[in-house]
Amino acid sequence: MSNLAKLEFAALDISRKNYLSWILDAEDKAKAMIFFRRHLYEGLKIEYLTVKDPSVLWKNLKVRYDHQKIVILPKARYDWMHLRLQDFKTVSEYNFAMFRITSQLTLYGERITDEDMLVKTFSTFHATNLLLQQ
Repeated sequence: MSNLAKLEFAALDISRKNYLSWILDAEDKAKAMIFFRRHLYEGLKIEYLTVKDPSVLWKNLKVRYDHQKIVILPKARYDWMHLRLQDFKTVSEYNFAMFRITSQLTLYGERITDEDMLVKTFSTFHATNLLLQQ
């Protein structure tokens, strides 16, 4: 009986009144677990083989990997600060680097607007191209 209290959704009632909502909840939980199992590295699959609840697996993975923010965010900030157009051979390489950095910053809660990207690009133009900046 104590296992029923641990369920994240209501148990199937003997009168079948909640069958529809119960089957949808069970199906969603099963789909989430299948998704996790298919998209984990083989070593992680073995390590978390006994975890049956997708929310527990999610929390375990979050505890294991969420610390990467401490490493990635300062590096992305550094890369953003030192991003210069003249360091790249082509504009497309520069754009690729800029969008990679802005994606990392956005992922960890820093908002980079289109205006910020334009200002960044214009501010890195060589002094002889001052007319292009304006």
